[in-house]
Amino acid sequence: MIRSTEATIRGFLEHVRSGRDPERAADFLAPIVLAHQVAAGSREVIERSPKNYIEHVAEMRDAFGAFDFAVEELLVDGDRGYARWTQRGHHIGVIDGHAPTGRPIETVGSAVYRIADGRIAEYWIQLDAAGLAAQLA
Repeated sequence: MIRSTEATIRGFLEHVRSGRDPERAADFLAPIVLAHQVAAGSREVIERSPKNYIEHVAEMRDAFGAFDFAVEELLVDGDRGYARWTQRGHHIGVIDGHAPTGRPIETVGSAVYRIADGRIAEYWIQLDAAGLAAQLA
């Protein structure tokens, strides 16, 4: 059964990206996903797999602890969807070279996802790096 674009994105965000059940990454991600990322004004494309996305979520848990993840908006058009979210946790691990402080920390992000055959095949992500940096200072 192939899921709709909305069901695929919502399932991925609610189960995998949220940190609630990252082991389900293969249910929502293609074997190779092109991840277009903007980091400090620099653009890069990396290949993600379900396995390394599980590792990515583990890194977020190491930095933020058991974080809360809320989808603020989800818009879908054909094989693409836009999602905007807020992640709240505590600074319990090293983030961008900053030692843990234990303080509450919040990040805002958004992404456009492209779905093929009921799985995420590509995404374009932006995170509020300046907001995060201000909280780490």
